[in-house]
Amino acid sequence: MGFFDGYNIATSGMSAQRTRINVVSANIANAQTTHSTDGGPYKKQNVVFEEMLLSEKERLTASPSQEKETSFPNKNLSGVGIKQIVESKEEPVMKFEPDHPDANEDGYVAYPNINPVIEMVDLIEAMRSYEANVSAFTTHKTMDTKTLDIIAR
Repeated sequence: MGFFDGYNIATSGMSAQRTRINVVSANIANAQTTHSTDGGPYKKQNVVFEEMLLSEKERLTASPSQEKETSFPNKNLSGVGIKQIVESKEEPVMKFEPDHPDANEDGYVAYPNINPVIEMVDLIEAMRSYEANVSAFTTHKTMDTKTLDIIAR
């Protein structure tokens, strides 16, 4: 493990969770949006994470200080990333509101199938994951600082 690998992993986690917070916030903000640019109601979005792996050979060739070639089959975790942001396949919720401008010929309006309570729980989970990554980053920094203090003596 390199000197900065812990920092890179923590910052990639913070970045991924920040994206998740933004997507969940958009879901909450559009929970009552009945007309989008597509013509229908807003579609809930979900973030799909993926692990970012780096093989030992790629690590060694990427590092200019180490010249030796190896062929290790194992891969090391180098962080987390966003694979994609997907739209929900759930059907919209139909409510009878004949006076609404987006009502169909039967008087029903299509609302997004978004439960604000579930979205708030997802938001809290994403915020706590972000805070955990900040804590890991801070702990790594403290350990490195103390190590350098010991070496400098």
